[in-house]
Amino acid sequence: MKIERAILSAAMVWAIGITAYILSYFVEFLENPELQANIVLTLVLIPSVILGAKYYYKNGADTHGFKLGVFMFLITICFDALITVPLFIIPEGGSYLSFFVDPWFWVIGLEYILLVGINGVFRIKFRRERFG
Repeated sequence: MKIERAILSAAMVWAIGITAYILSYFVEFLENPELQANIVLTLVLIPSVILGAKYYYKNGADTHGFKLGVFMFLITICFDALITVPLFIIPEGGSYLSFFVDPWFWVIGLEYILLVGINGVFRIKFRRERFG
């Protein structure tokens, strides 16, 4: 695994995700703003993970997609612990515990791992079929 490239990919996905999550609070279309933010993040995660995985695999890396997905999600957890929770969650009355035990966090994490994993499997398979 190309660690630096995986960390940069995870940082890219995290930055896009946290931006979408925060911006979703400024446009109200549901009565529950937290649910709205989680739905927005769930949807924005799809193109951002594809972008992050594309960046990781662009120079011919062949790391198994699910292994990469777990690693990138762990990096995202670190970013959340160091940046998201202290800057955005705690000032709004939340805590580390409330953030990390929220079922939405783990649903989104599972989505993240699956998207990176599936994307990686297809990228590697396509490369092998195309280039031998």
